Amino acid sequence: MKTLERRDTQLIQRRRWIYPGCVFVFFMLAGFYAGRRDHASTDVDEAKSRTSWSSVSSQWLQFTRSTGPDVISEHPIPGLMAEAEDKFRKLLEKQSKTLPEAVAEYKRRYGRDPPRGFDEWWQFAKDNNVKLVDEFDAIVEDLEPFWVLSGEEMRRRAYQAGQLPSIDLVRIQDGEVIDVKIEKAFKDTERGHRSLGLRRLLEKIRRKLPNMDFPVNAKAEGRVLVPWAHQNYPNLTLQDSSGGVTSMVGEFTPDWSDRGSVWDAYRRTCPPDTAARQLYSSYRNPNADQPKALLRPSSGPSERFFFAETVDDSFDFCQNPWAHYKQGHFFSDWRTIPVLYPVFSPAKARGFADIRIPSHYYHGQNLRYTYGFDPKNREPKEVDDMEVPWDEKSDHIFWRGATTGGGSTPPGFSPSYQRHRFLRMGHEGSSANYTIVHASPSIPGNFISTTVPAKDLNRDIMDVAFVSAVGNYPGGVGELMRVHRFADSVPLGKHWSYKYLLDLDGMGYSGRFMALMASDSVPIKSTVYKEYFTDWLQPWLHYIPLSSSYTEIYNIHAYFSGPSASTIEIANATSPTTNDWSTTKKEGDDQLRRIARAGKQWKKTIGRTADMEAYVYRLCLEYGRLWADDREAMSFVL
Repeated sequence: MKTLERRDTQLIQRRRWIYPGCVFVFFMLAGFYAGRRDHASTDVDEAKSRTSWSSVSSQWLQFTRSTGPDVISEHPIPGLMAEAEDKFRKLLEKQSKTLPEAVAEYKRRYGRDPPRGFDEWWQFAKDNNVKLVDEFDAIVEDLEPFWVLSGEEMRRRAYQAGQLPSIDLVRIQDGEVIDVKIEKAFKDTERGHRSLGLRRLLEKIRRKLPNMDFPVNAKAEGRVLVPWAHQNYPNLTLQDSSGGVTSMVGEFTPDWSDRGSVWDAYRRTCPPDTAARQLYSSYRNPNADQPKALLRPSSGPSERFFFAETVDDSFDFCQNPWAHYKQGHFFSDWRTIPVLYPVFSPAKARGFADIRIPSHYYHGQNLRYTYGFDPKNREPKEVDDMEVPWDEKSDHIFWRGATTGGGSTPPGFSPSYQRHRFLRMGHEGSSANYTIVHASPSIPGNFISTTVPAKDLNRDIMDVAFVSAVGNYPGGVGELMRVHRFADSVPLGKHWSYKYLLDLDGMGYSGRFMALMASDSVPIKSTVYKEYFTDWLQPWLHYIPLSSSYTEIYNIHAYFSGPSASTIEIANATSPTTNDWSTTKKEGDDQLRRIARAGKQWKKTIGRTADMEAYVYRLCLEYGRLWADDREAMSFVL
């Protein structure tokens, strides 16, 4: 009893110190984030949950304004753009110029000889003017786990993967590319177009490749999630596939059928000491970590407000399990594969073991996905019929799309999917406030901050809407339409009327990205997926990256296009001025146009079909070596 009383006394004494300490830290943080926040909320509910924090930030800003303007002399975006240009210039300059240089660089990077046929691949790359001849780390990264398997095991697993639902089997046999009619071991009603896209990319090089099978994912989502316990030698090699596909995957269904979810499977891929493997942390209320989700730590030249240096394609969901509620692919209805099978997919999030190939939307022509679509000729036009001169483009941020973004396993989480979150943030009914940092009309070269209601900003600069409803939403379609804007569907060419083209993940990667890059507008891309070209692009040079919180988008727009009408109105009311606000836009608009031009040039020189063919050619050489019983003999030596 005395011990308990003593503990109570100690606890009271500690609380006397903790309370003032917490108050001190709280106000220190409020001051630190004053220039970066009120962009705390991605929807109305989240805004309400953070009312107290928002009010403290607003009071701090009002205090600084009452004693003098909150002036920022150096904006981070010019520094991010300059650094991006320098990085990409150096990347181009260091590429190998000769075959011996390319071989030496390969051995330096990967510690082994290149695969057989590397010399012919090099000639193909030079004949097609491939710019980034050394940048194929993605291929080595994707194939590295398969090196512990024997050639026989590799061949067997490739064929077995083709027996699984929503996997098509493409085969190179004696220089010909064929679509294998395989007997499925499980129910399967789907045949995808992605296998046809791979066959198209193999057409020019098929006679230079050994016999092999390519199991191609018919879905947009990643498929292969290998449990952590099976990822490493010798556990991986102890899995013998000679008993057939059912011995590897057990009873398997195309969908989850109440036997788990993508998140259940994903968290098992994480190391045992990560938060995702702790059951409570993995499934806890996502609102508990909302500040972390929306206030990413800033890095780079700015400590006052936040801009993403790149997209979130390397985000660690194992260490941050709360974030899985924010990404719809963790709720996909389609069952993932728990075995290291070679499955070729267009994109994958960190933790998936799929092998990346170019999306079929990126080559050939498709009315909904191709810039310059030309129904009369094989190649698209260089300039789309609906393209608009830069000075005639709208300054609004534009997006149209379906509510696709995830499945319903388990149901009820669609409000937190990536597309839904953005559209609620950009809704005219949003109750959030945002601190906008924009050019000062009275102090050239400097920036000031103004707090603006989100509903006013959205009215000024947003043109984003769903065009169709797919899947379930809590409360039904009526509730979905109440809190998200809907509009009529538009042709792809309508996008070119806008300077800012938002690019958001759907069920998987965004198939429109290459079309947006080909246009004379600027893609603003947010994604958690890596694709074949990820290492070939430079954010802030070829496109504008956007974090998964989206909240910096208002300040991106304010920098390039100047303060919006409502921002100017509030700024004038706070500090009356007769200055001409039009002078705050010109330099930013010129810089935005530079990004548009750089992105278009990248698409014309590095994002071509020829570059995709070179990627697949090199992938096939590496993959073919893994199929061999004697891999040493399948190496290239000068």
